Amino acid sequence: MKKFVINDNDSGQRIDKFVTKALPDLPKSMMYRLIRKKDIKINGKRCDIASRLNTGDIVTIYVKDDVSEVRQHDMSFLKFSTELDIVYEDENVIIVNKPVGLDSHSNGSPLTDTLIDRIKHYLYDKKEYSPDSENSFAPALCSRLDRNTCGLVTAAKTASALRDINAAIKNGCVHKVYHCITTSAPPQNEDIITAYHQKDESRNLVKILDSPCDGFKPIKTGYRVLAEKAPLALVEVTLYTGRTHQIRAHLAHIGAPVLGDGKYGNTASNKRYAVFRQALCAYSLKFELPEESAVSYLNKLEITAPKPDFEVRFFS
Repeated sequence: MKKFVINDNDSGQRIDKFVTKALPDLPKSMMYRLIRKKDIKINGKRCDIASRLNTGDIVTIYVKDDVSEVRQHDMSFLKFSTELDIVYEDENVIIVNKPVGLDSHSNGSPLTDTLIDRIKHYLYDKKEYSPDSENSFAPALCSRLDRNTCGLVTAAKTASALRDINAAIKNGCVHKVYHCITTSAPPQNEDIITAYHQKDESRNLVKILDSPCDGFKPIKTGYRVLAEKAPLALVEVTLYTGRTHQIRAHLAHIGAPVLGDGKYGNTASNKRYAVFRQALCAYSLKFELPEESAVSYLNKLEITAPKPDFEVRFFS
């Protein structure tokens, strides 16, 4: 038998989601069978798959100890730095300015320094995160950036903040603005452009078409030229959809590739200016959360990153 006391970060979840996280080795087929046989109970009473948990509930799972182990707490984040450029922080969220060259998440190697590991270590040192006191939650990124893109990344310290912000992102209610340098000016000074996008998973490359085609998804990108030093242009980009490499591939498609971009950029220009990582920064962030959200106060804020190095270098 295994028993769990539901804390604030477990609350609100369906029982099946909680059990999957708390007992990751338990086969799903067995979990569903246990629920049907009334061998998973909430506060001593039977439950169904859709039953949701509340803080203080006691979940009892009648299963042999050797069938499934309780989730082992991963403390590997303590191996990594706590160095962070924090732009905003409160009890629910932390927004940091990710540097170029740092992965957002692990690439599979246990030796890879990542942004989320740094955040976990930082919160652990502040005593705001203790893996031993969590059944199913760990601080998590609500968004991510490519290794060679710098700028704002939001992480949730609580499960409720993670759910609300992720839902807002899915519904297009988190508005992101990027700054980049292009190796030639876009066709217009300001425009909202649409196209169709397909990712080649095997090559980690995307293809952009102007017309619909099977397997291609629509994309929408807004841009505004902020300054020009021919042939370079400083461009503000607004994402209306969030596909892989959307900004880099879409701007390259209209003849204005991002400086330093090795996948979609202009190799000659990259060499000329000695820039070999994309000059692209997630520069500002604005939330549009429902009023009933516990983090709706974020709607009053407009978070802005420090001016990126490439902007200072070429357009200061």
